[in-house]
Amino acid sequence: MTSLSYSPVYPLMASGRETPRVLSIAGSDPSGGAGIQADLKSIAAQGGYGMAAITALTAQNTLGVSAVHVPPVEFLRRQLDAISTDIAIDAVKIGMLGDAAVIDEVRSWLEAVRPAVVVLDPVMIATSGDRLLQGSAEEALRSLLPLADLITPNLPELAVLLGEPEAADWPSALDQGKRLAAECGTTVLVKGGHLAGAECPDALVNTSGLLRQDVIEVAGPRVETKNSHGTGCSLSSALATVQARTGDWEASLRIVKPWLLKALVHSGNLDVGQGNGPVHHFHHQRVLRPGDFAAAMWKAATPELEAIYKLSFIEGLQSGSLPEAAFSYYLAQDAIYLNGYSRVLARAGALAPTEEEQLFWAKASQQCLEVESELHRNWLSTREASPVTGPVTKSYVDHLLATSATGSYAVLLASILPCYWLYAEVGQQLHAAYVEAGAPAEHPYADWLKTYADEDFAAATRNAINFTDAAATAASEKERTAMMEAFSRSCGYETAFFDAPRLFA
Repeated sequence: MTSLSYSPVYPLMASGRETPRVLSIAGSDPSGGAGIQADLKSIAAQGGYGMAAITALTAQNTLGVSAVHVPPVEFLRRQLDAISTDIAIDAVKIGMLGDAAVIDEVRSWLEAVRPAVVVLDPVMIATSGDRLLQGSAEEALRSLLPLADLITPNLPELAVLLGEPEAADWPSALDQGKRLAAECGTTVLVKGGHLAGAECPDALVNTSGLLRQDVIEVAGPRVETKNSHGTGCSLSSALATVQARTGDWEASLRIVKPWLLKALVHSGNLDVGQGNGPVHHFHHQRVLRPGDFAAAMWKAATPELEAIYKLSFIEGLQSGSLPEAAFSYYLAQDAIYLNGYSRVLARAGALAPTEEEQLFWAKASQQCLEVESELHRNWLSTREASPVTGPVTKSYVDHLLATSATGSYAVLLASILPCYWLYAEVGQQLHAAYVEAGAPAEHPYADWLKTYADEDFAAATRNAINFTDAAATAASEKERTAMMEAFSRSCGYETAFFDAPRLFA
């Protein structure tokens, strides 16, 4: 495996269903990290509809298992029958079974229902080392293996199923997997999670009888984390869900393994428990809180702000040493820019989902032409400045107009925002420096520096930020990516716009 990327895009099932109905037959973990709780999270993370029949109740947490209670087996059969007589089941994942009576009941139900996909995770030993299957039930569990399409033991469980010592290396583990596959006549997933080393391979051992076996290895790095509680449960239930779509174990493993890898990588973000914590099943479905996207945009804008403050134009504007020709060029280009910018703001108003936002952008569009442009015209009326659109101005306006034509309100707002946010931030810094210098009346650009302290513009900027952040919260991940690209591009144009007088004046 060469990439950690995860894309929850799978081919449709042969039946055309987009949401596989997956039943977990397993024990309950009240701490939420393993058992049916982990199964239901994994099924949902892979786009399935999860169901559960509970075989056992455990008292456990991230530190270990303290007690196990197996309800009457008759009640388990009531659960299974209630589900299968009403709901078509696309895949079954079997986990903790507890004792021989439970195993026999599950076997009887499987033989009667014959689900299309059965994944058996022979839960015998927890990650903490606790035994989760009575020793007297081991033989009964072996009799269940041939009814599975895929068996997913960890290395200690693989050894117990064969009655052998645990494999100490990968070749030995593969050998054990081959022999178990041949014995059961089904596919075995050999997992390298219990081995040492930087690599953590998995292998599908398929059997076509005693004379021929195919081994498909999928490499992967080992994630150094103590948070591996429920890894086996999560893997097996995710495989059952994806297999219901793909019908191909190799394809399913190559989809699920990267997902589980990142679930381990991000497990520490959950901060659950004092011991062996759970994996992060929904690492790929980040939920934005108000302000999160705005914070990300600010982080993206910071390098551009730092670049702007170093420009000779900004330094000269602050000190008053900026040549008048450079300032006139800047204002002439800004007047041209505002003409196009006002059309983009009007487009934002047309796309806005609420009356408040419609009025805000409509007012902003009007002010571009009536207020700000008037300031520019007053200065330029007594000075010479080229009316020709500069290359930076043209590129910036073209970018905004192209974004406005996409029809995405969220992406349009992201492209508009730098003209508010960066302008306001730079303006505040310039005005603060002017005041700190004693607000000298002879400063040639004093009137302009004073306008930067306008509270109405500061309030408008805060509104623009909030509207953009809210749009990001409601947007899809793909649209948020486009928003950040549009925002970053506009930030770059802001820097180039301030630097243009040096190059073209």
